[in-house]
Amino acid sequence: MPQGIKRRYFELIRTGMSGAAASERVGVSLSCGSLWFIDAGRGNMIEKPISRRYLTQDDRIEIADGLARNEPVKTIAGRIGKSHQTVYREIARNRKPDGRYQPWYAHNQAYLRRRRPRTRQFAADAELREAVAAKLARHWSPGQIGRWLRRRFPRRTAWHVCTETIYEAIYRGLITVVSMTTLRTGRTYRHRRGRGRSRDGALKQSTKMRSIHTRPISAQTRRQAGHWEGDLLVGAGQRSAIATLVERKTRFTLLVPLERDHSARAVGDALIAAFRTLPPGLQRSLTWDQGNEMFHHQRIERATGLRIYFADPHSPWQRGSNENTNGLLRQYLPKGTDLNTWSGNYLTRVAAELNERPRLCLGDRTPQQLMQQWRRRQATLIRNDR
Repeated sequence: MPQGIKRRYFELIRTGMSGAAASERVGVSLSCGSLWFIDAGRGNMIEKPISRRYLTQDDRIEIADGLARNEPVKTIAGRIGKSHQTVYREIARNRKPDGRYQPWYAHNQAYLRRRRPRTRQFAADAELREAVAAKLARHWSPGQIGRWLRRRFPRRTAWHVCTETIYEAIYRGLITVVSMTTLRTGRTYRHRRGRGRSRDGALKQSTKMRSIHTRPISAQTRRQAGHWEGDLLVGAGQRSAIATLVERKTRFTLLVPLERDHSARAVGDALIAAFRTLPPGLQRSLTWDQGNEMFHHQRIERATGLRIYFADPHSPWQRGSNENTNGLLRQYLPKGTDLNTWSGNYLTRVAAELNERPRLCLGDRTPQQLMQQWRRRQATLIRNDR
């Protein structure tokens, strides 16, 4: 059989075509194609482009043809543009057990050798495992850990692992057992992320609402502190809730317990009490969704001086900082639990832990650091005015 037909057969096989279809395409019987396949050892790998410095299948066919004509190895090497040492090594490595050099068998052997397994970084380095496990125990995310490793060990490049590498090691059990204490989602595999929950229509309020599209530029651009996003984190059976507040510029988080219920009056009273503890410079605006719990928004504005804006229906991304924070809080306050079981002291500790995490959007600074900077600047301005 001409070598061109045999070559075309293996080219089709390596595109993923079945042996029967490839045999029919080149005009040979299925048994003939099967014998070629068996003689090649394994021919079902998908061919992918590789560097030119490696031998291709055509190079190996040329080597086999030259050996069949008893040509010197140096002549063959010159014809394919490789050194004669490369061709000698190729023949010694990839010939069949009976001593024959079969080009398709040799090509498959080189492919299998190229896919040699590597020891995973976290399986080989116990010290790296301990460092990452310590940060996971403090509820750091893999992204925060990866950036911390680069900052803390700039010259230890073997420790500069990416976020996905850390996730993979966690899911493989190389670092610690996956649970709500290590990853806030508690998942045992990478989950494809969706846009979020959807509901049939939004609860509209009968009172006049101020649209998010009229919010001042200083709130939109996050250049000024004091603009907040808020929402309710609801517990099992809609019987308990906690109000979550996130400052847009610093991402500083406040958790407001709702001990009685989460009616409009209870939410209004709790928000008024929470904002009255803040300095006037942090009481500029609040953005909420169109839930009935904000029916008393005008009363809240009169008591605090805030201007309250409402996001569009079905648009959680308009309060992205708050939505992200609510997701982080589920690591501490899992879905399906009664939120009234958590004490105010526990909620204070949770908020403090979130505020002490480095954030990528803040240049790996923490919300607590930015809030302290803001307070120092305000104190300096007050002294200068005096």
